[in-house]
Amino acid sequence: MHRTGNRFSVNAMSAISTKGRMHFTVFTESFDAKVMCRFLDRLVGHFAHKVHLVVDRHSAHRSKRVRAWLTDHKDEVELHFLPSYAPELNPDELVNADLKRSLPHTHRARNQAELAAETRRFFHRRQRQPHIVRGYFGGRQVRYVTDE
Repeated sequence: MHRTGNRFSVNAMSAISTKGRMHFTVFTESFDAKVMCRFLDRLVGHFAHKVHLVVDRHSAHRSKRVRAWLTDHKDEVELHFLPSYAPELNPDELVNADLKRSLPHTHRARNQAELAAETRRFFHRRQRQPHIVRGYFGGRQVRYVTDE
């Protein structure tokens, strides 16, 4: 397989629910508080009720900027933190693994724009497959109860 030798990447963040809903963003900059706040702004626009997010302890999730944003939106969003190192409790880790498995192996992206487009296609496909999204919560260690 021919490759360009160039290295490039994209980042993605998603929020999933036990009901099979998925919200996501794909971005090229580093994940930081600004990106997190932008995602939270988009996320709250999709719900008429308070959103409870279970997140890991990434520094962006705990930053002053995000805490200030949360204070201003306390009736719209609340973060709940996982233990310090518990990837097995985070169903979004299964989303990441699924994404990596699902990217085409026969055609490698030649540039960042192609990789971003492939990543978005994956997330759009999963949004239309709520049974798969619900399955991310089915692991032996992952147990969440909600009434979304």
